[in-house]
Amino acid sequence: MIKQLFGRGRLYFALRRMAMDMRRWRYGLRGVHPTAYICAGSCRDIRNDVAIGEFAFVNQGAIIGGRVRIGRYCMLAPRVSIKGADHIFDIAGTPTIFSGRPEVPETNIETDVWIGLGAVIMQGVRIGRGSIIGANSVVTTDVPPYEIWAGIPARRIRARFDDAESIRLHDQMLRGPVVPPRFCL
Repeated sequence: MIKQLFGRGRLYFALRRMAMDMRRWRYGLRGVHPTAYICAGSCRDIRNDVAIGEFAFVNQGAIIGGRVRIGRYCMLAPRVSIKGADHIFDIAGTPTIFSGRPEVPETNIETDVWIGLGAVIMQGVRIGRGSIIGANSVVTTDVPPYEIWAGIPARRIRARFDDAESIRLHDQMLRGPVVPPRFCL
């Protein structure tokens, strides 16, 4: 029914892209690729210096701080938060509220990363390509490529692929040209 109504999804994706173009303009999200999609409610909680690659998806309620780079094909579930490195708290005789903040380090989420519901990614962390972060996890250290991490603090659960050949094939695809989308409607 939907395919008949929207001509196999072409009209649907054209309207979706127009909506995203309007959001990018309204919120000053110049670093967001035109094919990336951010749900309507999340745009106001994303700093305008964020860079988001091709066909990445940011779901509702995401909060993304400054100096964040998100690669292509990434998926951020609802209520993901990428923040941290907040306040200086170790100056004796000065309340934390008056101590200031350190310089914000860059956070890098590489290509094809899936971050689960409510996960918190601390500022300055690098999440390797193809990794998966479990729901409600708190990532405080770098995550190597193709690993599944979960927990508080997040720890390695297992590898995403069982053999080196699968990793090689997936790497080859990720390093190649952008894969044409095949979304489910």
